[in-house]
Amino acid sequence: MCGITGWVDWKEDLTRQAAVLEKMTETLALRGPDATGTWMSRSCALGHRRLSVIDPTNGAQPMVRPAKSGEDAEAIIVYNGELYNAPELRSELERLGHRFRTTCDTEVLLQSYVEWGPSCLEKLNGIFAFAIWETASERLFMARDRLGVKPLFYRREEGRLLFGSEPKAILAHPDVRPEIDGEGLAELFVIGPARTPGHGVWRGMAELKPGHCLTYDRDGFRLSAYWKLESRPHEDDEETTAEKVRELLADTVARQLVSDVPVCTLLSGGLDSSALSSLAVRHYESTGQGRVHTYSVDYVDNDKYFTAHDFQPNSDAPWIRRMNEYLGTEHHPIQFDTPELVQALEAAVRAKDSPGMADIDASLYLFCREIKRGATVAVSGEAADEVFGGYPWFHRREALEADTFPWSLAPELRESVMSPELRERTRARDYLADRYAQAVAEVPKLPGEDEAAGRMRRMNYLNITRFMPTLLDRKDRMSMAVGLEVRVPFCDHRLVEYVFNIPWELKMAGGREKGILRKAMSGVLPDEVLYRKKSPYPKTHNPGYLGAVRGRLLEILDDRSSPLLPLIDAKKVREYAETADAKSHLPWFGQLMSAPQLFAYLLQFDYWLREYKVQIV
Repeated sequence: MCGITGWVDWKEDLTRQAAVLEKMTETLALRGPDATGTWMSRSCALGHRRLSVIDPTNGAQPMVRPAKSGEDAEAIIVYNGELYNAPELRSELERLGHRFRTTCDTEVLLQSYVEWGPSCLEKLNGIFAFAIWETASERLFMARDRLGVKPLFYRREEGRLLFGSEPKAILAHPDVRPEIDGEGLAELFVIGPARTPGHGVWRGMAELKPGHCLTYDRDGFRLSAYWKLESRPHEDDEETTAEKVRELLADTVARQLVSDVPVCTLLSGGLDSSALSSLAVRHYESTGQGRVHTYSVDYVDNDKYFTAHDFQPNSDAPWIRRMNEYLGTEHHPIQFDTPELVQALEAAVRAKDSPGMADIDASLYLFCREIKRGATVAVSGEAADEVFGGYPWFHRREALEADTFPWSLAPELRESVMSPELRERTRARDYLADRYAQAVAEVPKLPGEDEAAGRMRRMNYLNITRFMPTLLDRKDRMSMAVGLEVRVPFCDHRLVEYVFNIPWELKMAGGREKGILRKAMSGVLPDEVLYRKKSPYPKTHNPGYLGAVRGRLLEILDDRSSPLLPLIDAKKVREYAETADAKSHLPWFGQLMSAPQLFAYLLQFDYWLREYKVQIV
């Protein structure tokens, strides 16, 4: 994993812009703490920060190789990601006459492009964001993995295209101002912490959508999709379906455990993380690799203050102990206290370049920082609930029939927080409705499918394409901010394509949410863990956290110099802050963000406006 940046310019001689390129590249130092590199020509500048995972000795980037068009031509790559089928691709390329100087997947990707051009994307199994410059044709080609695990932002201007793994790299260019307009504000206040696919929030900035690629040369800018979810008939019976899910997941885990640096798994004691950890242990045992290291996160005094509810029916701690005993892993429990969580809110903003999931982000940042002390790669259970239908809103009529995203069922709350001027400028209700209609229009229909099945397919599609990217972005940005690579086996595109087309009644095998996954993991997990009810990523239940963020927010409301005040209804926010208690439920964003997280989100917003010197235009 790494950080990439650069730009193409048809007007300036970029060989004179070394200092600018170095500055842009340096903004990504936390993503790639092991090495740095740049490459420059008159029209193209490329920068790279490296986190060494495969072939640490070799594989430096930018990597240069002769292009297929001729011995004097070159192709240069900067790449962030991992190819999990690199050995197969390497063998195929060697049969075609290619010779390799390293064992890293960067060279495999570069040679794949040299051999097959953009169509190489169809062959790749992995998580990636990369840019390749062809000197002979003066063409930049960029692509992002199918599910969008790895980020890639860009900014188009007349005669110029800038790009970076994170917005901060683009913002470091002297010609780019930290501006945000009405649409960007709508993303943050109406959609946030989610984001409309392709939207970069910052004015003039976009994100390359998952499954998309672009080409930029002297003939112009071309953007295209190379992959999307498709609806197909599912013809396998329940037994065959469960067997295929198990085979796909086991193969994916085995591929994603390949590394030349220490690997661990994240373990919450839930179905998803327990399944991955168990498959990892089995793979290690079969290959003689020793014990798997597992990590879990919790909060000081959470056991004292935890109260079960629909979204979080039980605490993780007993289940983690059960799985640790069952698997015999080397387990590392991590705990954080309230002051650490509050302090880390600012680090989370710097990692994300915008307000995010408040303490949900902050705790993950701290968690990853601790994991990094013992490992460089972690395997995580993200995306299982989106792919297999595990969230409560898959099973509630009011969410299924709501004419909006199921994690945004309270638009009136969002409007109440916004100042009248901001509500008018963003057209909050209309903006949300437009984004929802856009998403629904994309859903691939299956001929002959009845209304109920179509409704579940729509819910599945919305979760995979709108909710899941939020969690993947969070996981990438918080982990890479401490130089930790996180792999997500449930995002393997083969698994996602297959499960997307499993009929809902089959996904609910045994009458349970994610029933087909439970059936697939039968014999892999203890029955009590196999049938445990879903519990989300843990957050603090300590009332001291609510008190801390509320106190800070009230201080901001009293600070007339705060850049946040013109954007919010200070009177209404003060009312929420002064009346909130441990039982207050303000549904800001699905099951993850309620009253404490809303207050922390506003704290992050104020810090972001100040720290980034944001100009509202």
